[in-house]
Amino acid sequence: MTAVDVAVTGLGLVTPAGIGVQATWDGLLSGRSLAATDEQLAGLPVNFSCRVPDFDPTALLGRRLSWRIDRFIQMGLVATREAVTDAGWDPTAWDGARVAVVLGNGNGGNDQTQRDYDLLNSGRHRAISPLSITRTVANMLAGEISTDLKALGPSLVTSTACASGGTAIGIARDLLVSGACDIAITGGSESVRYPMAAASFCQMGALSARVHDPAGACRPFDADRDGFVLGEGAGVLVLERLVDARARNAVVRALVAGYGASSDGYHFTSPDPEGQGVVRAIRAALADAALSESDIDHVNAHGTSTQQNDLAEARALRSVFGTPPPVTANKSVLGHSIGGAGGIEAAVTVLSLQHQTIPPVANLDRLDPDIDLDVVTKTPRSQRLGAALSNSIGFGGQNAVLAFRAP
Repeated sequence: MTAVDVAVTGLGLVTPAGIGVQATWDGLLSGRSLAATDEQLAGLPVNFSCRVPDFDPTALLGRRLSWRIDRFIQMGLVATREAVTDAGWDPTAWDGARVAVVLGNGNGGNDQTQRDYDLLNSGRHRAISPLSITRTVANMLAGEISTDLKALGPSLVTSTACASGGTAIGIARDLLVSGACDIAITGGSESVRYPMAAASFCQMGALSARVHDPAGACRPFDADRDGFVLGEGAGVLVLERLVDARARNAVVRALVAGYGASSDGYHFTSPDPEGQGVVRAIRAALADAALSESDIDHVNAHGTSTQQNDLAEARALRSVFGTPPPVTANKSVLGHSIGGAGGIEAAVTVLSLQHQTIPPVANLDRLDPDIDLDVVTKTPRSQRLGAALSNSIGFGGQNAVLAFRAP
């Protein structure tokens, strides 16, 4: 355990529930999935997704900047600006050399890549923009945000598939503990609502095929689950050492108490059926936080709604806790934003601690008889929450678990 406490002082969210923290929280409390038919996926076997509504990058970021950057960077930048404002920081006044940017992303710029492949395949290679590379490579998520904020400290993007956002927050927290920075902008951003990604995930058998009922498609832990729903979004947290946050009278939303990471070493896409990699990551996070299993009041599960992942995660929770605390799964409402998911779900875990409320899982009509969990469903559950976990699990068997405590 480290003797340095790290505080969450700002949150920013852009999700299919809306732009801003309050919109996302309200959408999650409704317990209704936001999946709908997506015209970008027309003609594909799976033609629906969860998309951010009314996202106008020109209005939000200005014409020139929004033109230069891909959608995953646009969403990350909007969420970052909200988080920094929420934390009470003015980027024109801070010591930029002491500000780090650590963000997660899994796939880079799908939007621009899709357009460029279309141009290339039609013989129009001269129409491909010289900015295509800088719009699409994953590191530009951190690069553009560092430039926008004049954050001149360490700047990097983590890419551990669906665990990317959780990994980023863990690394950002470690940078603060080590003294490498005084402020860390961290989380994740991604959009996978594109034909190439949709076709590949569909061929893999990972997506729900409920084209007749998109809103009922994502159903984590349900007996009738058949895959996840493509999504998009960004979740960004501002982290500082607690002593520094208190010195400037900042509002402390929660503490990042611990971080655990592991690898399954089992298969390139399928999880260890017993969830032993997740078990190791949870136990590492608890040990790092000096928390016992009985201290955890809630788990924000990875909960993708796939047969194998939900069962493996449930087994991991049973292995660690015996009787696990109440569980939720935000992807049931927001869809799966891959590298953005860990950042979004970490922010929601912080909100749960702040509001002492667990949002419900959508579409859980019949709990899988092989899954023995207390899953919050139908309506939000208010209860005392002193500490909570946020789980992130990625292809390649990469796991990241964050432990948060109420301040």
